Amino acid sequence: MFVSATPILHADLDAFYASVEQRDDPRLRGRPVVVGGGVVLAASYEAKAFGIRTAMGGARALRLCPHAIVVPPRMSAYSAASKAVFEIFRDTTPLVEGLSIDEAFLDVGGLHKIVGPPELIAGRLRARVLAEVGLPITVGVARTKFLAKVASAVAKPDGLLVVPADRELEFLHPLPVERLWGVGKVTAAKLHTLGIRTVGEVARLDETDLVSILGKAAGRHLHALAHNRDPRPVQVGRRRRSIGSQRALGRSPHDLDAILASLIDSTSRRLRTAHRACRTVVLRLRFADFTRATRSHTLAHPTADTETLLVTARRLLTAAMPEIDGRGITLLGVSLANLHGEDQIQLMLPFDDLEPGALDAALDRLKDRFGAASVTRAAMLGRDPGISVPLLPD
Repeated sequence: MFVSATPILHADLDAFYASVEQRDDPRLRGRPVVVGGGVVLAASYEAKAFGIRTAMGGARALRLCPHAIVVPPRMSAYSAASKAVFEIFRDTTPLVEGLSIDEAFLDVGGLHKIVGPPELIAGRLRARVLAEVGLPITVGVARTKFLAKVASAVAKPDGLLVVPADRELEFLHPLPVERLWGVGKVTAAKLHTLGIRTVGEVARLDETDLVSILGKAAGRHLHALAHNRDPRPVQVGRRRRSIGSQRALGRSPHDLDAILASLIDSTSRRLRTAHRACRTVVLRLRFADFTRATRSHTLAHPTADTETLLVTARRLLTAAMPEIDGRGITLLGVSLANLHGEDQIQLMLPFDDLEPGALDAALDRLKDRFGAASVTRAAMLGRDPGISVPLLPD
């Protein structure tokens, strides 16, 4: 069995947005807190005890817990807290792979002689995050990224779990199949119908059997994970594969075109700030029945041009309108994927009098100086801009 010889930490902040709110307002501590009104963006563990979950409708959340305290999201506060935590990560080891705003892998294999064993390093990291940033964090320790992440999930909230190298499968195999990456409701249901409910039962199947049940890619993937085969190293400086933003919508009518334009404006600006260009535009939809759908289109050449991206996104939205009209919509999101360096943007002939990208650059400078709300589209004048939530990196 292949496993990395290097101990890996998976550090994951607990109920991140809600924990920041409880940290900053003592009146919220120990009470059920919901971040976001129309749709739950985060819930404290006190709220989760009532069955409230992320992405649940706000009205349903309040039915489950009428005394929950609903607070609006403060993205700047979450960003500042994340930066402070990641500074502690990088002070612990230079080998840090960020997964999202609130979690990362840390390779601590070279620190044993200097600092001590990984459980000591993990304990000190947790203590520093609590003392310096004021937030609880859970850490899982194992010899593979997969198992470290599973360990942190089992240890939540505010815990530390070390999986010894000689007891990895003893820990992994009794867990439910849902602990395997890639096993969602559909895959779990397929396995359950065959009487397969634990990781150990998956491991006892031949790879060919899993492939016949789940398909070639999924079958091989789950067979490897069930035996804790995960050769991926911690990747330092891994660049994100997409940049996106989404808007939760209430039940009242919305101008979807205006919201889409606003989302493209913000994501294309972030794209240019990161000196990237994209080839694929992805439209993300969540319907009133909580099902989801995506639509995408890949362009011939990478671009960071707002108008080009907006035209593409509008075509995707137009194609999806019959389904939206029939089912209702509660979330609209955009992702710019298939990213390239900005030096790969191909200039197209014939040139207009205005240099390509000049308008976008001028608008970006205005927003950098006077704020993101200083320039907006006419369609958004007099409207509630709502809250756009940046999508987490892949």
